[in-house]
Amino acid sequence: MNEKYQNQYRIPSARLQTWDYGWEGKYFITICTKDKLHYFGKILNGKILSNIGVIANLMWYEIRNHQKNVELGEFVVMPNHAHGILILNNINPLPVVQTGMPCL
Repeated sequence: MNEKYQNQYRIPSARLQTWDYGWEGKYFITICTKDKLHYFGKILNGKILSNIGVIANLMWYEIRNHQKNVELGEFVVMPNHAHGILILNNINPLPVVQTGMPCL
């Protein structure tokens, strides 16, 4: 782990280099707060105890009002991060062209 970014050590990307993350699929995402601060508040009995945490939760569900090809899977807000599953469907479908030629 000798690689540095902004003068800090970091691990190499876990992303699969041969995969286009714009393709259809189910994606597990994690969104972290800056400096891992607990902006989203405490969680008590499954309830978020911070206005910012409530807003983060609401914004997740707003995604489907802005992207027609996205389904939302499970989502959870934690004190300093959030986890969710985005399901991308029908991303840039290619038009079907009738050529009269057989497929190779």
